[in-house]
Amino acid sequence: GRVQRAFTSVRASSLRPPCVYLFSSQRHALRSTMGGHNSKPDASKVIDGKAIAAAIRGEIKDEVTALKEKYGKVPGLAVVIVGSRPDSATYVRMKRKACDEAGIVSFHKDMPEESTEEEVLKVVADFNADPECHGILVQLPLPKHMNEEKILAEITIEKDVDGFHPLNIGKLSMKGHEPLFMPCTPKGCVVLLERSGVTLSGANAVVVGRSNIVGMPAALMLMKKDCTVTVVHSRTKNPEKICRNADIIIAAAGSAHMVKKNWIKKGAAIIDVGTNSVPDASKKAGYRLTGDVDYDEAVKVASKITPVPGGVGPMTIAMLMSNTLDSGKRFMEKEK
Repeated sequence: GRVQRAFTSVRASSLRPPCVYLFSSQRHALRSTMGGHNSKPDASKVIDGKAIAAAIRGEIKDEVTALKEKYGKVPGLAVVIVGSRPDSATYVRMKRKACDEAGIVSFHKDMPEESTEEEVLKVVADFNADPECHGILVQLPLPKHMNEEKILAEITIEKDVDGFHPLNIGKLSMKGHEPLFMPCTPKGCVVLLERSGVTLSGANAVVVGRSNIVGMPAALMLMKKDCTVTVVHSRTKNPEKICRNADIIIAAAGSAHMVKKNWIKKGAAIIDVGTNSVPDASKKAGYRLTGDVDYDEAVKVASKITPVPGGVGPMTIAMLMSNTLDSGKRFMEKEK
């Protein structure tokens, strides 16, 4: 230890590199080239989820207009919300706004917290039978006295725009089969990679996290794109070693800054699904949102990376609109 400290001291004092004697303009140029502490991340590395989602929503709006001209009708999305959770209400408002912007009809049913399971099932059944409704979304979580699995299973597979019906997930997992819909957040991750020019076929991909909502369906989608996929989870040994071999990492573990710079191979593409609240006294709310990836360090080695916020988040609602559009098209083509 003393030898190492002594060597470091000598190196720092008497073996300074010649660049310290450069004129200030030369120092600035060198720092810009080498990525000094004042340099900003290369903008070409950042996957702008807001911009990509906005472009997709614009494309959806154009297709909805074309459907209206061809069939005289537009896709319809029903959103069922039970109770008055502020976060759920915010998500539902965002979905309704996105429908309005795209020209999709938005049906909604706000139900009180004390509603019975039978009452919610009846609402879902009514939307199943409504020919103007092409997609049904039950906002989760539901009140504790309700069986979420039973209520979600009541949604007909043809209107399962959230993509979680067991038959849709089953088809997603089978070679040679295609689901009617894929879950919105993991679908958004794959679309971000594709639209950013990342090659998927033949790539080594690691998904960090195995939730039913993101991790597992993301792994299945990447396999359908001919990636070689490894899922890292809470019982995985040496997760950093596995991640270092990845060309693509989708981080969806719900653990702030879990994926460090030394987990990432130079040139890897990173999709950060994490949305974690960390204390920050400088913010009015007293916290800030951060991802599962240590962004400030990871951006130095990644070829592409999503920020948090502004990466995956905007894509989730864009994919919901995309699924609703696809459903509307299928129903209208059947009816003609």
